[in-house]
Amino acid sequence: MTESESVVYRVVPKCACSTIGQIMFYSDHGEFFDGDIHDSKDRMHKWAQEHSQPLIEKNVQAHNSYAFTCVRNPYTRVLSSFFDKVCGIQRNGKRYRGNLVPQLVQKYGIEVGGDDGKQEFDQIASFRRFLLFVRDTIRWRRPMDPDIHWSAMSGHVSTFIVNGGRYDKIFYTETFNDGMQDVLDSIETRHKVDLANIPRFNESEGHGPKRLHPVEDYFDDLSKHLVWEIYKRDFQLFKYDFENPGNKFPISEIDLDEVHAKLGD
Repeated sequence: MTESESVVYRVVPKCACSTIGQIMFYSDHGEFFDGDIHDSKDRMHKWAQEHSQPLIEKNVQAHNSYAFTCVRNPYTRVLSSFFDKVCGIQRNGKRYRGNLVPQLVQKYGIEVGGDDGKQEFDQIASFRRFLLFVRDTIRWRRPMDPDIHWSAMSGHVSTFIVNGGRYDKIFYTETFNDGMQDVLDSIETRHKVDLANIPRFNESEGHGPKRLHPVEDYFDDLSKHLVWEIYKRDFQLFKYDFENPGNKFPISEIDLDEVHAKLGD
Protein backbone atom coordinates (compact mmCIF):
# COMPACT_ATOMS: atom_id res chain seq x y z
CA MET A 1 0.00 0.00 0.00
CA THR A 2 1.30 3.47 -0.77
CA GLU A 3 2.23 5.57 2.23
CA SER A 4 -0.54 8.01 1.25
CA GLU A 5 -2.98 5.05 1.10
CA SER A 6 -3.95 6.02 -2.43
CA VAL A 7 -3.93 2.41 -3.62
CA VAL A 8 -3.54 -1.19 -2.39
CA TYR A 9 -1.80 -3.89 -4.43
CA ARG A 10 -1.73 -7.63 -3.78
CA VAL A 11 1.73 -8.76 -4.94
CA VAL A 12 1.79 -11.82 -7.19
CA PRO A 13 5.40 -12.94 -7.80
CA LYS A 14 6.61 -13.07 -11.42
CA CYS A 15 3.82 -10.73 -12.59
CA ALA A 16 5.55 -7.35 -13.05
CA CYS A 17 5.59 -6.86 -9.27
CA SER A 18 8.91 -4.93 -9.25
CA THR A 19 7.64 -2.44 -11.83
CA ILE A 20 4.28 -2.03 -10.09
CA GLY A 21 5.99 -1.44 -6.72
CA GLN A 22 8.23 1.23 -8.20
CA ILE A 23 5.28 2.95 -9.92
CA MET A 24 3.44 3.07 -6.57
CA PHE A 25 6.55 4.42 -4.84
CA TYR A 26 7.00 7.07 -7.54
CA SER A 27 3.34 8.11 -7.40
CA ASP A 28 3.84 9.04 -3.73
CA HIS A 29 7.38 10.43 -3.72
CA GLY A 30 8.16 11.65 -7.25
CA GLU A 31 11.23 9.40 -7.42
CA PHE A 32 11.97 5.71 -7.72
CA PHE A 33 13.31 3.65 -4.86
CA ASP A 34 17.07 3.33 -5.24
CA GLY A 35 17.53 -0.42 -5.51
CA ASP A 36 15.15 -3.35 -5.60
CA ILE A 37 11.74 -2.21 -4.38
CA HIS A 38 11.38 -5.53 -2.52
CA ASP A 39 14.22 -4.36 -0.25
CA SER A 40 12.60 -1.07 0.79
CA LYS A 41 11.96 -0.73 4.52
CA ASP A 42 10.04 2.56 4.68
CA ARG A 43 8.06 5.13 2.62
CA MET A 44 5.75 2.32 1.55
CA HIS A 45 3.50 -0.03 3.52
CA LYS A 46 4.13 -3.76 3.22
CA TRP A 47 2.58 -6.71 5.02
CA ALA A 48 6.08 -7.93 5.90
CA GLN A 49 6.62 -4.78 7.99
CA GLU A 50 4.89 -5.14 11.35
CA HIS A 51 4.06 -1.46 11.70
CA SER A 52 2.26 -1.59 8.32
CA GLN A 53 -0.01 -4.53 9.11
CA PRO A 54 -2.72 -2.76 11.15
CA LEU A 55 -2.86 0.08 8.60
CA ILE A 56 -3.20 -2.29 5.64
CA GLU A 57 -5.74 -4.46 7.47
CA LYS A 58 -7.91 -1.50 8.41
CA ASN A 59 -7.80 -0.04 4.91
CA VAL A 60 -8.50 -3.32 3.11
CA GLN A 61 -11.36 -4.42 5.32
CA ALA A 62 -13.09 -1.04 4.99
CA HIS A 63 -12.19 -0.91 1.26
CA ASN A 64 -10.96 2.64 1.75
CA SER A 65 -8.65 2.54 -1.27
CA TYR A 66 -8.71 1.19 -4.80
CA ALA A 67 -7.32 -2.38 -4.74
CA PHE A 68 -5.79 -4.30 -7.63
CA THR A 69 -3.49 -7.09 -8.68
CA CYS A 70 -1.81 -8.33 -11.86
CA VAL A 71 -1.61 -11.85 -13.34
CA ARG A 72 0.36 -13.59 -16.08
CA ASN A 73 0.04 -16.56 -18.42
CA PRO A 74 0.84 -19.70 -16.34
CA TYR A 75 3.01 -21.19 -19.10
CA THR A 76 5.32 -18.18 -19.40
CA ARG A 77 5.29 -17.58 -15.64
CA VAL A 78 6.56 -21.06 -14.73
CA LEU A 79 9.12 -20.92 -17.56
CA SER A 80 10.36 -17.57 -16.29
CA SER A 81 10.65 -18.99 -12.76
CA PHE A 82 12.82 -21.81 -14.09
CA PHE A 83 15.24 -19.54 -15.94
CA ASP A 84 15.43 -16.84 -13.24
CA LYS A 85 15.35 -18.80 -10.03
CA VAL A 86 16.71 -22.23 -10.88
CA CYS A 87 19.20 -21.55 -13.69
CA GLY A 88 20.15 -18.02 -12.68
CA ILE A 89 22.61 -16.56 -10.22
CA GLN A 90 20.75 -14.20 -7.86
CA ARG A 91 21.53 -10.57 -6.95
CA ASN A 92 23.68 -11.69 -4.01
CA GLY A 93 25.91 -13.71 -6.36
CA LYS A 94 24.58 -17.02 -5.05
CA ARG A 95 22.10 -19.63 -6.15
CA TYR A 96 18.46 -19.14 -5.19
CA ARG A 97 17.59 -20.76 -1.86
CA GLY A 98 21.03 -22.23 -1.25
CA ASN A 99 20.74 -25.99 -1.57
CA LEU A 100 17.70 -25.96 -3.89
CA VAL A 101 19.64 -26.28 -7.15
CA PRO A 102 22.02 -29.08 -6.03
CA GLN A 103 18.95 -30.95 -4.77
CA LEU A 104 17.23 -30.57 -8.16
CA VAL A 105 20.34 -31.67 -10.02
CA GLN A 106 20.66 -34.75 -7.81
CA LYS A 107 17.01 -35.81 -7.43
CA TYR A 108 15.50 -34.77 -10.75
CA GLY A 109 18.49 -34.80 -13.11
CA ILE A 110 18.01 -31.13 -13.96
CA GLU A 111 20.85 -29.23 -15.65
CA VAL A 112 21.22 -25.50 -15.05
CA GLY A 113 24.09 -24.38 -17.27
CA GLY A 114 26.98 -25.04 -14.92
CA ASP A 115 28.15 -23.06 -11.91
CA ASP A 116 27.64 -19.69 -13.59
CA GLY A 117 24.45 -20.59 -15.48
CA LYS A 118 26.13 -19.71 -18.79
CA GLN A 119 27.04 -23.09 -20.26
CA GLU A 120 24.89 -24.81 -22.85
CA PHE A 121 22.45 -27.48 -21.71
CA ASP A 122 19.22 -29.11 -22.89
CA GLN A 123 16.78 -26.46 -21.74
CA ILE A 124 13.65 -28.36 -22.80
CA ALA A 125 14.54 -31.64 -21.03
CA SER A 126 15.62 -29.81 -17.86
CA PHE A 127 12.54 -27.60 -17.78
CA ARG A 128 10.22 -30.61 -18.10
CA ARG A 129 11.97 -32.25 -15.15
CA PHE A 130 11.61 -28.99 -13.22
CA LEU A 131 7.84 -29.19 -13.84
CA LEU A 132 7.78 -32.59 -12.11
CA PHE A 133 9.49 -31.00 -9.12
CA VAL A 134 6.98 -28.11 -9.10
CA ARG A 135 4.11 -30.60 -9.13
CA ASP A 136 5.68 -32.59 -6.28
CA THR A 137 6.09 -29.45 -4.12
CA ILE A 138 2.51 -28.34 -4.73
CA ARG A 139 0.83 -31.75 -4.50
CA TRP A 140 2.82 -33.36 -1.71
CA ARG A 141 4.97 -30.51 -0.34
CA ARG A 142 8.01 -32.68 -1.12
CA PRO A 143 10.97 -32.35 -1.27
CA MET A 144 10.03 -28.87 0.02
CA ASP A 145 7.09 -26.51 0.36
CA PRO A 146 6.01 -24.76 -2.85
CA ASP A 147 7.92 -21.58 -3.64
CA ILE A 148 6.01 -18.30 -4.04
CA HIS A 149 7.46 -17.80 -7.54
CA TRP A 150 5.85 -20.93 -8.95
CA SER A 151 2.89 -21.57 -6.66
CA ALA A 152 -0.44 -20.85 -8.35
CA MET A 153 -1.49 -17.21 -8.79
CA SER A 154 -5.00 -18.01 -7.56
CA GLY A 155 -3.49 -18.91 -4.17
CA HIS A 156 -1.80 -15.52 -3.89
CA VAL A 157 -4.88 -13.67 -5.13
CA SER A 158 -7.23 -15.53 -2.76
CA THR A 159 -5.57 -14.55 0.55
CA PHE A 160 -6.60 -10.94 -0.03
CA ILE A 161 -10.25 -11.96 -0.56
CA VAL A 162 -10.35 -14.46 2.31
CA ASN A 163 -9.09 -11.73 4.67
CA GLY A 164 -11.87 -9.33 3.75
CA GLY A 165 -10.51 -7.56 0.68
CA ARG A 166 -12.20 -6.88 -2.62
CA TYR A 167 -10.40 -6.18 -5.90
CA ASP A 168 -11.43 -3.28 -8.09
CA LYS A 169 -9.20 -4.48 -10.92
CA ILE A 170 -7.18 -7.51 -11.99
CA PHE A 171 -5.16 -6.87 -15.12
CA TYR A 172 -2.70 -8.76 -17.32
CA THR A 173 1.08 -8.53 -17.46
CA GLU A 174 0.70 -9.12 -21.21
CA THR A 175 -1.21 -5.83 -21.66
CA PHE A 176 0.55 -4.08 -18.80
CA ASN A 177 0.31 -0.44 -19.88
CA ASP A 178 -3.44 -0.60 -20.53
CA GLY A 179 -4.14 -2.26 -17.18
CA MET A 180 -1.82 -0.06 -15.13
CA GLN A 181 -3.23 3.05 -16.81
CA ASP A 182 -6.74 2.01 -15.74
CA VAL A 183 -5.49 1.81 -12.15
CA LEU A 184 -3.77 5.22 -12.33
CA ASP A 185 -6.88 6.79 -13.88
CA SER A 186 -8.93 5.50 -10.95
CA ILE A 187 -6.82 6.95 -8.12
CA GLU A 188 -5.46 10.30 -6.94
CA THR A 189 -1.65 10.40 -6.89
CA ARG A 190 0.68 13.02 -5.46
CA HIS A 191 2.90 12.77 -8.52
CA LYS A 192 1.75 12.15 -12.08
CA VAL A 193 3.01 8.90 -13.58
CA ASP A 194 3.76 8.84 -17.31
CA LEU A 195 3.67 5.12 -18.08
CA ALA A 196 5.22 5.53 -21.52
CA ASN A 197 8.44 6.72 -19.89
CA ILE A 198 8.58 4.39 -16.89
CA PRO A 199 11.48 1.93 -17.11
CA ARG A 200 10.74 -1.76 -16.59
CA PHE A 201 12.12 -2.85 -13.25
CA ASN A 202 12.79 -6.51 -13.70
CA GLU A 203 14.83 -7.57 -10.71
CA SER A 204 15.35 -11.04 -12.20
CA GLU A 205 16.34 -9.88 -15.70
CA GLY A 206 19.70 -11.25 -16.80
CA HIS A 207 20.05 -13.68 -13.89
CA GLY A 208 19.74 -16.80 -15.94
CA PRO A 209 20.41 -18.17 -19.41
CA LYS A 210 18.40 -16.83 -22.31
CA ARG A 211 15.41 -18.91 -23.38
CA LEU A 212 16.44 -20.47 -26.72
CA HIS A 213 13.12 -21.84 -27.97
CA PRO A 214 9.52 -20.66 -28.42
CA VAL A 215 7.33 -21.19 -25.35
CA GLU A 216 5.31 -24.01 -26.95
CA ASP A 217 8.44 -26.13 -27.55
CA TYR A 218 8.90 -26.61 -23.80
CA PHE A 219 5.47 -28.19 -23.30
CA ASP A 220 4.70 -31.65 -24.68
CA ASP A 221 1.53 -33.56 -23.75
CA LEU A 222 2.88 -34.71 -20.39
CA SER A 223 4.09 -31.20 -19.51
CA LYS A 224 0.69 -29.75 -20.40
CA HIS A 225 -0.96 -32.37 -18.19
CA LEU A 226 1.29 -31.34 -15.29
CA VAL A 227 0.64 -27.64 -15.92
CA TRP A 228 -3.13 -28.27 -15.85
CA GLU A 229 -2.79 -30.22 -12.61
CA ILE A 230 -0.87 -27.35 -11.00
CA TYR A 231 -2.50 -24.26 -12.54
CA LYS A 232 -6.03 -25.34 -13.51
CA ARG A 233 -7.70 -22.58 -11.47
CA ASP A 234 -5.34 -19.95 -12.90
CA PHE A 235 -6.35 -20.84 -16.46
CA GLN A 236 -10.05 -20.94 -15.58
CA LEU A 237 -10.28 -17.76 -13.49
CA PHE A 238 -7.87 -15.56 -15.40
CA LYS A 239 -9.00 -16.81 -18.82
CA TYR A 240 -5.72 -17.94 -20.34
CA ASP A 241 -5.47 -20.37 -23.26
CA PHE A 242 -4.54 -23.80 -21.90
CA GLU A 243 -4.77 -25.55 -25.28
CA ASN A 244 -2.13 -23.38 -26.94
CA PRO A 245 1.02 -22.63 -24.88
CA GLY A 246 2.16 -20.40 -27.76
CA ASN A 247 -0.69 -17.95 -27.15
CA LYS A 248 0.35 -15.82 -24.21
CA PHE A 249 -2.77 -13.63 -24.31
CA PRO A 250 -6.02 -14.30 -22.45
CA ILE A 251 -8.97 -15.52 -24.48
CA SER A 252 -11.67 -13.56 -22.62
CA GLU A 253 -12.13 -10.97 -19.88
CA ILE A 254 -11.70 -11.73 -16.18
CA ASP A 255 -15.03 -11.89 -14.34
CA LEU A 256 -14.30 -10.19 -10.99
CA ASP A 257 -17.48 -11.54 -9.39
CA GLU A 258 -16.48 -15.09 -10.34
CA VAL A 259 -12.97 -14.57 -8.91
CA HIS A 260 -14.37 -13.28 -5.59
CA ALA A 261 -16.95 -16.08 -5.39
CA LYS A 262 -14.54 -18.92 -6.19
CA LEU A 263 -11.52 -17.67 -4.23
CA GLY A 264 -13.45 -16.37 -1.23
CA ASP A 265 -14.14 -19.74 0.38
